Order: sequence, then structure tokens, then C-alpha cells
Amino acid sequence: MATTRIGLDRLPPAAHTAVEEHTGPLLTVEETTEGFNSEIAARVTSATGTWHIKGLRTDHPRAWTQRREAVIAPFLTDLAPALRWRVETAGWDLLGFEALDGHHADYTPGSPDLPEVATLLRRLSETPCPSIELRHAEQRLEHYAAHPDDLRYFAGTHLLHTDLNNANVLVDADAPRCNRARLVDWAWATRGAAWLDAGYWIIWLIAADHTPASAEHWAAEIPSWHTAPAEGLTAFAAANANLWSKINTADPNPWTLRLATAATTWHTHRRTS
Repeated sequence: MATTRIGLDRLPPAAHTAVEEHTGPLLTVEETTEGFNSEIAARVTSATGTWHIKGLRTDHPRAWTQRREAVIAPFLTDLAPALRWRVETAGWDLLGFEALDGHHADYTPGSPDLPEVATLLRRLSETPCPSIELRHAEQRLEHYAAHPDDLRYFAGTHLLHTDLNNANVLVDADAPRCNRARLVDWAWATRGAAWLDAGYWIIWLIAADHTPASAEHWAAEIPSWHTAPAEGLTAFAAANANLWSKINTADPNPWTLRLATAATTWHTHRRTS
């Protein structure tokens, strides 16, 4: 479920002052609507720079997402916007990220963003997983796998993002080719098999009108995809079909239905191809 968004102007004065100790007096505040986890989400500018601020109350049930993003940020060079500062005061946890230019990735067939996203996921699959506390993929999927033995396919030691929503990928068309895309929102970072993010991407590609075969073609652009056993891919597709079906049942809306349909379509393809 989405977290209720509030404006930056509703922060306690002490928290607002703490932010401006890093930024200087704010000149503009542009509230953003993307994302589900943050209570505060805004692009702010001052005389010294521009930042994207994410924030949650420290007693919020999802406060752990802020901590996760703060801890993992130093390990994400060339993958994600840099974390410039963190404020924890007056009951709030606020993260100030480098503000990136660009647009949300277009996943539709023929989009020029697709090669950039594939290159980004290739870089991610080659990034060492830091020695920090992360959930394991087999733990996250244990209630959705068709068979308990399937969980072994998902285990691994690689760093994963796991939320390949196109809104979490920013593409700067003015940056050098093959280095235009960045991943935001690392709250669900996970440790697991190297090929899983390519699998998560497939579901979003199908939701963007790719056929399962076309989506798997793009996944195959990521070398780690070729390390996955065929049975593991089918098991992963089954687990995600179950996961998105449950999400859509709990919170039925066009967005969750679209993802549930995509996940089921991929699972059907895996079973019948």
C-alpha cells in the first residue's frame, strides 16, 4: 500500500532547519508524486545546488526502508544517485540525494531506453554485493514458490534491486550512450541469484506490451541471465505469478491487475514453451 505523501513545509521547524544546514535556504521546492514508500518526496534547489529529498517519520512502519537506502548508497557508484547527506532529527529521517536529470524509462517495444536499461542491469550484475544486512531472495519468495525445493534456484550472493518498475529507472538522454540509466529506490535491495533482476525486468516488460519472447530476448542481453537453469526460470515465473495475484487480490486496481496479468502471462509462457 502507498504511504500518504505530505509536503516538505509540514516538517517540524527543527527538521527543516537541519535540512537547510546542508542545502542553505531553499529557493524552490517541487513535490513529486512518484513512489510508494516515502512521506516526503521533493526536488529542492538552493543557491548551492539541487537535491532529491526522501523522508519518513522514524516511527513509521517502513522506516527501515530509509535505513536500507542510507546503508547501501555508498556501494552504488554509477548505478544510482549519490546520497549527499542524511538528517535524523525531530522524529524524521531525511535523505538528500543527488538530483538527476532525465525521464522515467520507457519499456515499450522499440524504445531507445531498452539498451540503456540492459546495460545498467549488466553493470549491476557485476557489482559486488556489500557485506551489509540484506534479505535473501529465497526468504522473500518462500511463501509464493510453487514447491519448497524451488527456493534453491533463487539463492545466491549477488546484489539485486528487485523493483524494476520503470519509474525507478531514470534515463538521461544527454549523458554518454551506455551510461544514461540509473536505478532509484533501493529499499528492496536483496541478496540472491545473479539472474533474478533480469527476471523481474521481464514482468515489467510484458506489462509494457512486450510478448514473453520479446521480454526474454531483452533479459538475454544480461550475461547473468544465461546462468539460470530453465527449471529455475519457470519456478521464478510461478512465484511471481503467485505474488502479484496476492497483491492484486489485497489491493485491486488497474496497476496491480496489469502486473498480475503480466506475471501470469510469463508463467504460462514458461510452462507451455
